[in-house]
Amino acid sequence: MSGGPETDRLPQFQVYRAVAAALDEDLGQAGDITTQATIDADATATAVIMARQAGRIAGIQFAEAAFKTFDHGARFEETAGDGMLVEPGEPVARIEGNARALLTGERVALNYLCHLSGIASLTHRYMEKIAGTGAQVCCTRKTTPHLRAFEKYAVRMGGGANHRFTLSDAILIKDNHIAAAGGIGEAIARARAYAGHMIKIEVEVDSLDQLDQALKHEIDAVLLDNMDAATLAKAVKRAKGHAILEASGGVNLETVRAIAESGVDLISIGALTHSAPTLDLGLDWS
Repeated sequence: MSGGPETDRLPQFQVYRAVAAALDEDLGQAGDITTQATIDADATATAVIMARQAGRIAGIQFAEAAFKTFDHGARFEETAGDGMLVEPGEPVARIEGNARALLTGERVALNYLCHLSGIASLTHRYMEKIAGTGAQVCCTRKTTPHLRAFEKYAVRMGGGANHRFTLSDAILIKDNHIAAAGGIGEAIARARAYAGHMIKIEVEVDSLDQLDQALKHEIDAVLLDNMDAATLAKAVKRAKGHAILEASGGVNLETVRAIAESGVDLISIGALTHSAPTLDLGLDWS
């Protein structure tokens, strides 16, 4: 077990609100009838969340909230906090409390914890691939509805960075905006006239010719879409010092190192949130 980035904990009210919605979905109309039928109401128990594969943890607050929603006095001890790396067989948390609470909260606790830890673990793998290049991996808005803030938090726990959270965070002029506006120059001019002094403008380009057009205008960042590493390196030479450069498209664990070595500042990867496999964690009963 080893340490990770310093954790910027999620607001508790957001965590408990999300957990309450998930528990409501899981409990249905009659509650956990299996546990109610088989376990005494005053029975107590101890359980351990164990790592069954190596990875990076994210979402420990959700697990705690799922158990404490049913047993406010439950004792929840983190042994591997968010951002920490674990190996198979290592404990992530120990819980002592009402047995019914542990059994009823188990699935929601693990659903959140395994999903978010999977995102953190995949992000960490990408960060390992680009170590020493100076580039940074970031996520996109390709997130699960209503889970975006949590999934982006998991990316940070994996060592990555966040792109914009919402459409209102910044202006990102993409290919369809350019087509609808009548060209790169027209789209940028309109964006600059609309934006206040706090709003950054990024433009998506898919060729060096489009990059040259974009660089004639006042912009903050350029998204280099679906360019190979050689073309990205040329783009870096042309735009160096003029704008932040973000590479996107065709990024995977095999290609990310070459992309990073091209000299771009950021590499955005939708797969971090929309395709990360869950980290295998389980609740072992003591």
